[in-house]
Amino acid sequence: MGQLPPVLNKATISSSARNPMHGIGFVIFMTICFSSLDASAKYLSNELPLWVLLWGRYVFNFLFVALFFLRGAPAKIIHTRNIKLQIVRSILLVASTLTFWLALMFLPLTDCVVILFVSPLLVTMLAAPILGESVGGHRWTAVILGFVGVMVVMRPGFTIFDWMSILPLVTAFFYAGVQISTRILGRTDGALTTLLYSSAGGAIISTIGVLFFWVTPSFGQWFVLGWLGFLGALGHFLMIKAYELAPASLLAPFDYTTLIWATILGFVVFGDLPDTWTVLGAIIIMSSGLYLVRRESRLVVV
Repeated sequence: MGQLPPVLNKATISSSARNPMHGIGFVIFMTICFSSLDASAKYLSNELPLWVLLWGRYVFNFLFVALFFLRGAPAKIIHTRNIKLQIVRSILLVASTLTFWLALMFLPLTDCVVILFVSPLLVTMLAAPILGESVGGHRWTAVILGFVGVMVVMRPGFTIFDWMSILPLVTAFFYAGVQISTRILGRTDGALTTLLYSSAGGAIISTIGVLFFWVTPSFGQWFVLGWLGFLGALGHFLMIKAYELAPASLLAPFDYTTLIWATILGFVVFGDLPDTWTVLGAIIIMSSGLYLVRRESRLVVV
């Protein structure tokens, strides 16, 4: 599961973007990585238990992060001022990946991604009780419209796997918790520190879970498991670089290119194409999300 558009705040708006075009390029390549990650997991889910996929994704991800990110000042990166929240964030991240990949076993890739994009709107909804932020009428309007889009995609009572459609929405709630905890941790810990603890926490949790579902992968499956970890590490590296080069208000809309890659991969690999209702729901969710991004960026700049 990949990265979604960040909820804008003063901490995520860069006042001195060094190369916005390069930042946009990094975000687009990031969305390709995460879309490929999810498509690979969906493809392999017919051959290996879900916990084995989860284990490969996080263990190999941790190995790549430790290899490429812990150079220079490892002691500084390892240090965290909020270890409890780092643990909670790791649990939420693993839970979001688990529920999303479970949904991918039954639903088209594009449908899952569309519903998941309601997560930034959930962060807006939860900002008042958790972060103490003021949520005005414009924000609530965006949230309500986003959920209308989700209902259009899910079409309760009209689809065969209607109950499975709830899983991407559950994932969105988990990932909203990830985003909120990321915002809180951003006040004390650096991005690389959070990335390291997320990778290590995911590796530990998935290793405990896989003990009950272990199936020894074949040689080719080991390669795919390593590929999952590599895509996860590369995607997060591109994300970090992108937000170093350009402000979140500029980059957030380009996160929606995930829908393009998910549609292409869904058709090429699985023969799935989104129906009219999925496209309509995607337009509604994207519109509400982009409206929120535009309004929040104006408020922050002012």
